[in-house]
Amino acid sequence: MTNTAARAATTARLALVGDRSPNVASHARVPLLLDALAERERLVLDAYWIPSQDAVADDGVRGFDAVWVLPGSPYRSEAGVLSAIRTARKEGIPFLGTCGGFQHALLEYAREVCGLTRVAHAENDPDADDFLIEPLACSLVGHEALVRVEPGSLAQSVIGSERTVERYFCAYGPSRHLDTLRAQGLRFPGHDEDGHVRIAELPGHPFFLATLFQPELSGDGSRPHPIVRALARAAVEHAARRVPTRA
Repeated sequence: MTNTAARAATTARLALVGDRSPNVASHARVPLLLDALAERERLVLDAYWIPSQDAVADDGVRGFDAVWVLPGSPYRSEAGVLSAIRTARKEGIPFLGTCGGFQHALLEYAREVCGLTRVAHAENDPDADDFLIEPLACSLVGHEALVRVEPGSLAQSVIGSERTVERYFCAYGPSRHLDTLRAQGLRFPGHDEDGHVRIAELPGHPFFLATLFQPELSGDGSRPHPIVRALARAAVEHAARRVPTRA
């Protein structure tokens, strides 16, 4: 069987981590994206919503072919979201975090890899002494803005350009300790025109990408954003590796 035929014949299991709500635009968009991926790209994803509280368990997302932490923060369980991210990072499961997922991916990495155990998200813990994620000087809610993407990065290879205009709905972003995260292996290949971090990725991982913007809201949902397509491809490839091949 060719690689193309194998991908077409393989269904991947996708964990959608977040507290599903009809009031969150990205949550409502997901079914359209899944249909478009199957019809246009022949990338079939069997998606399951994992509420943040259910993701706390060690096996909350284990066995899935990809994990997508969607917007909708503050989540009911910060610990559950961080657990899902940790499992995807450590076990090589393709991962995408958008908006709140981006913020919590950085939070997990700072605490678990960099040893910054006291850093906090200002939305979750406004009385903390050390914020990794804090209110943006200018809220990005409802904005579209240019993101510059470094050549040679995963993000650039996925997007196919060194410039992209993206939709934002975030009021919180990373500020402190970015040099420490870089020193411990996290890469920040995407910045806005003011130089603020908007994309993170983890070199050496099969697929680990996080964006402060929301690629799932690109267009009308009929043509999934390249980042969403890339996650789907990574998921199907992960699933294909689990399927025994016949001689």
